[in-house]
Amino acid sequence: MEFLFVDLLGKPLWMWLTFVAVVLVLLALDLGVLHKDSREIGIKESFALSAFYIALGLAFGGWIWFQSGEQAGLEYLTGFVVEKSLAMDNIFVIAMIFGYFSIPRAYQHRVLLWGILGVIVLRGVMIAAGSAIVENYSWVLYLFAAFLIITGIKMLLTADQEYDVASNPVLKFLRKKLPVTDGLRNEKFLVRETDPATGKLKTFITPLFLALVMVELADVIFAVDSIPAIFAITTDPYIVYTSNIFAILGLRALYFALSALIHRFAYLKYALSVVLIFIGSKIFLADMLGLAKIPPVVSLTVTIGILAAGILGSLWATRNTKPEIEAKH
Repeated sequence: MEFLFVDLLGKPLWMWLTFVAVVLVLLALDLGVLHKDSREIGIKESFALSAFYIALGLAFGGWIWFQSGEQAGLEYLTGFVVEKSLAMDNIFVIAMIFGYFSIPRAYQHRVLLWGILGVIVLRGVMIAAGSAIVENYSWVLYLFAAFLIITGIKMLLTADQEYDVASNPVLKFLRKKLPVTDGLRNEKFLVRETDPATGKLKTFITPLFLALVMVELADVIFAVDSIPAIFAITTDPYIVYTSNIFAILGLRALYFALSALIHRFAYLKYALSVVLIFIGSKIFLADMLGLAKIPPVVSLTVTIGILAAGILGSLWATRNTKPEIEAKH
């Protein structure tokens, strides 16, 4: 059993295998038991599942704290909070995508399922590449920090603007180059139908497939912000990847809960902007103060404080507004 203690990216192999096992069990539970059939997920069920995934993510952070010490535990929790909060912003973009393609809620879970599986693979590739770059060129962290500050300022200035799905160049390219059905075909991504122009059978993509592509593209854009953010918190590949994945695993459940409550989070994007600016700035601030890095407990406290202010301020300001879409209870 000595191979279980072989070092892999700074952690023994058994810790990586433990994480992979937990993720596989969760995916099997989600796909094979909870949501094996297409159906609309209600608000109460969504909140219950979201609470379960958040509790599990926090519990895993407690396990890291026990195994690797206080600093590692705090870095994981900070990364988890930041990634979960940024995922909430991504949820609003996904809601716009589904609204644009008129995807029924009963079919949305299929798109989100494949989207999350794609995220797990994509994040693994991006984080592995980022770890290799940071390990060999530590000055890249300053580029990440500057990028986060610029992104945060840009987000702050454009917080009141909505994501324009129709003008996306990738969507325009797909519609121009590929045959698309004139409507949904249940929950199918690809169908074989008669081509009106030739009278022959032809493979068509459906609007559900276009929605999947746009959701994956949105996550790529989202990852460009979130991965530098977590590397600005810690460069430990294990903490970076596990905090990312645990924050994303409950995204599907969280989507169905928050998509009906978008109107209540008016100031969330402003809070996320400030968080990105803070995370980027603390690398330069640590240099100015002659510190190796800002203490993890300070990072976690400030991050939670900013997000709490944004969420509570939003809920108070929108306490009398009505939902834009009717929620199912």
